[in-house]
Amino acid sequence: MAAFGTVFTAEMMLAEYSNNQWSEPALVPVNSISLHPGAHVLHYASTCFEGLKAFRHSDGSIHIFRMDKNVARLQQSSELLALPKVDAAMLRQMILDIVKRYAADVPNPPGSMYIRPTHIGTEASIGKAAAPSLSSLLYVLLSPVGDYFAGGAKPLRLLLEDNARCAPHMGMVKSGGNYASALQPIMKARAAVQADQVLFCPNGDVQETGAANFLLIDGNEIITKALDASFLHGVTRDSILTLARDRGMKVSERELTVDELLERAVKPGAEAALSGTAAVLTPVGTLIHNGQEYAVGGGVAGTTTASLRQALNDIQWGKAADTHGWLTKVC
Repeated sequence: MAAFGTVFTAEMMLAEYSNNQWSEPALVPVNSISLHPGAHVLHYASTCFEGLKAFRHSDGSIHIFRMDKNVARLQQSSELLALPKVDAAMLRQMILDIVKRYAADVPNPPGSMYIRPTHIGTEASIGKAAAPSLSSLLYVLLSPVGDYFAGGAKPLRLLLEDNARCAPHMGMVKSGGNYASALQPIMKARAAVQADQVLFCPNGDVQETGAANFLLIDGNEIITKALDASFLHGVTRDSILTLARDRGMKVSERELTVDELLERAVKPGAEAALSGTAAVLTPVGTLIHNGQEYAVGGGVAGTTTASLRQALNDIQWGKAADTHGWLTKVC
């Protein structure tokens, strides 16, 4: 497979909002979008998106994982960015229609079909810095992807930084600007200390990395920041925490300070991980803070992290019972 997210199907689903109503969604060539250079999204970042996956089961059927949760989050992001209201039923049908059309292209396990619904403001008005776009485009891209861990699940190196990833009230919005604002700190961390990612910890409050939620595993307890507006409410995070509770693990959603994190992380058997749609759960082996490196549980990939990731994968690929109703069958 090519690099994650670089290959796309030839078509996508597209709907347009103008004159206070949505057009009928249509199947169009993937390169069919044309924007005015004064489009609101290009100047004032009126854009949000989602990331979810479709999986092929052993009987050949195709299932989408937690679609309703992602649809609801796109609705929320659109509302918080003052974009036109997204009709949930319309978006669900757009996703189902495009995945069904390209069902034959959904890879076998451990691959999947990555689904990227996107909503952008299109009104041509550079005078609307303080006003929302009255027109928009909603489209659904597909990208077949392979095994994220084809080269092995190498534990990551994280640099702890006393900065916020984005404006505190924008963290729960899955918007492109949040990712762009994290790029420079990540690039500097890679160059300075060979870190894979930055763990943003404003005022000592452990939040998230540039593109994933953070979890600390200490014995039978998972500790992660409690939901608020400052960081993304990850669907994978929620799924992993649910599976942990199913196993009888203690899940603590609360404030976690840098001091507590470093104290717990170096204990024998401690684990840390990043959760997200692409990799599900990625082990963290090293935390870097004030020029000092802290090996998390010895610096190796943890067994609980691997077990929880496998448990979620098994549900996605139909190898374990979907007791929470997370899968939507496409065909």
